[in-house]
Amino acid sequence: MRRRFVLGTALSGLVALSAGIAVADTPPLAQKDRYKVGFAQMESNNPWRIAETKSFHDTAESCNWDLIATDAAGSAAKQVADVDSMIAQGIDVLFLPPREEKPLIPAVMKAKAAGIPTFLVDRSVDPNVAKAGEHFVAFLGSDFIDQGKRAAEWLIENFEGEKGVIVELEGTTGSSPANDRKKGFDDRIAEDDRFEIVASQTGDFARDLGRQVMETLLQAHPDVNVVYAHNDEMAIGAIQALELAGRKPGEDVTIVSIDGTRDALQAIIDGKMGVTVDSSPFFGPLACEVMNKYAAGEEIPGWVQVEDRIFTQENAADHIDEAY
Repeated sequence: MRRRFVLGTALSGLVALSAGIAVADTPPLAQKDRYKVGFAQMESNNPWRIAETKSFHDTAESCNWDLIATDAAGSAAKQVADVDSMIAQGIDVLFLPPREEKPLIPAVMKAKAAGIPTFLVDRSVDPNVAKAGEHFVAFLGSDFIDQGKRAAEWLIENFEGEKGVIVELEGTTGSSPANDRKKGFDDRIAEDDRFEIVASQTGDFARDLGRQVMETLLQAHPDVNVVYAHNDEMAIGAIQALELAGRKPGEDVTIVSIDGTRDALQAIIDGKMGVTVDSSPFFGPLACEVMNKYAAGEEIPGWVQVEDRIFTQENAADHIDEAY
């Protein structure tokens, strides 16, 4: 399930940049046959993260990387320490998916101070503190606000009831996808007075925690008939909780989500989930291409935006064999 991306134009929004990033503002990257590349993964407790890490390992051979990959096990502090270790090992370039927007800023600043160009992957940091083209080269990833908006628009177009009572399962508190997927969905759904978000609580992007949170919220809001999850793992957990409570996902509860995992596509095929907005983890090839362009002195936009598909009953079966 390879991603399409936009590399030719700098975009405003997530990193709040104007067009045109001067390569000289960030540490240069010399052209050479092999690079020592650092990939500081935030955790490996779900299919999305595992697939992303595998994508970097798979790309290492074809892109002539000596890859140093770490796993912070869900700890922002360890992720910062992992970057410190990579700097000490003399990496040429750093690819970093920041667990949270603010706690990972020190890692970005340390890499720049060490003369190491950094690319943020799939998540960004607080743009008021660290800026593309100045503190890091670029953010490679999706428009999370648009992902949430598209999930809301599908719900608005396809909901057949008179009143939508929504429970929202949020991602990791303080992370850019959780912040933006919430904003995109909430702002759009507020435009339709048929819907009300009665509860919004973090499930930390985790299946089991999503199930636990859904169990609790279901007791407080037994009339819920819509679940919006910031990722498929929490959506699958919510489906489990609903079924244990005797509810019928896809019939009396509409499930909308984001990611495009194999389990989510199967849930759509099975009629238990309505939609999932694509947020594919296969960043390795894109990372290789952008890094090589940067080393060649080409101008890199502050946001290399990935274009996301949307999966519904109409096309889920066509793509499940590609999914992770």
